[in-house]
Amino acid sequence: MYINQVKYNRDSWWGYLLTVILIVPITVVLFSIPHGFILTAKAFGDEELMAKIASGDMAAMMSVLEPNLNLFLMLLPFVGMLLAVFFSTKIIHKNSIRELTTSRKKIDWSRVLFAFCLWGSISATMIFLDYNFFTPEDYVWNFKPVPFLILCAIVVVLLPIQTSAEEYLFRGYLMQGIGIISGNRWLPLILTSLAFGLMHYANPEIAKFGNVVYVFYIGSGLFAGIMTLMDEGLELALGWHAANNMVAALLVTADWTALQTHSLLKDISNPETMPLGEVLIPVLVFFPAILFIFANKYNWTDWKGKLFGSI
Repeated sequence: MYINQVKYNRDSWWGYLLTVILIVPITVVLFSIPHGFILTAKAFGDEELMAKIASGDMAAMMSVLEPNLNLFLMLLPFVGMLLAVFFSTKIIHKNSIRELTTSRKKIDWSRVLFAFCLWGSISATMIFLDYNFFTPEDYVWNFKPVPFLILCAIVVVLLPIQTSAEEYLFRGYLMQGIGIISGNRWLPLILTSLAFGLMHYANPEIAKFGNVVYVFYIGSGLFAGIMTLMDEGLELALGWHAANNMVAALLVTADWTALQTHSLLKDISNPETMPLGEVLIPVLVFFPAILFIFANKYNWTDWKGKLFGSI
């Protein structure tokens, strides 16, 4: 139903190409201008730093500005991404935001909240246990009252926009578009998961851990895609993704992450010696467990049909 409800868009398949190739990139670049301008102004005169910034070195970019300002500017392009997806949905395809979000008669915010609370509590608990019992030597207390309060404001306002922009683009707009063009469900699930994973190629984690991190990113995309297809809507994926990024931004940071913030804790461990399991456990253990919980709560049935059936 989630994909089927926009089957009448099949004749406007060109709109999906236009959006991905032109509208989203242009909008994202426009909203990136403030960050680029401020970075360049701040690094002006330092030729080595300017060269790193020009090459797209994420670690160098994040070291130039104060973390809260840097986070704010980094999140602005996602505002552009979300606006671009909504624009294309409404203007090109003549769909409603409700149709982009869910097959239900209205958006089920209780699903968003349940997924947010479930994954947020699991993530926070794992960080708490690791800090207090498993590897306390890997952390230092990083709390600074004023910067943390500013961080909270940025996280509450902008991080849900960032995570929603990614979900609406990959699990919403592209899932529906590829689905109606291909006529099946498995192809959009696979392609959007791969695209979501590869989108993170510039993240510093890739340089530190190696290509194995793609297993986590692609696995996360696959997890969110399965949720969307089985539940016939984006609500669970929206809640899960927001919790994942918000908890990480507020509770723990590190010099090698994409989200360097004034969080409560700082991870000082060497990522190059981190056990492989820490990358794979969420994908192989936690994500299947969450799917099991959702399946029982929302009475998911016909897994084969919803994941591999035709449109």
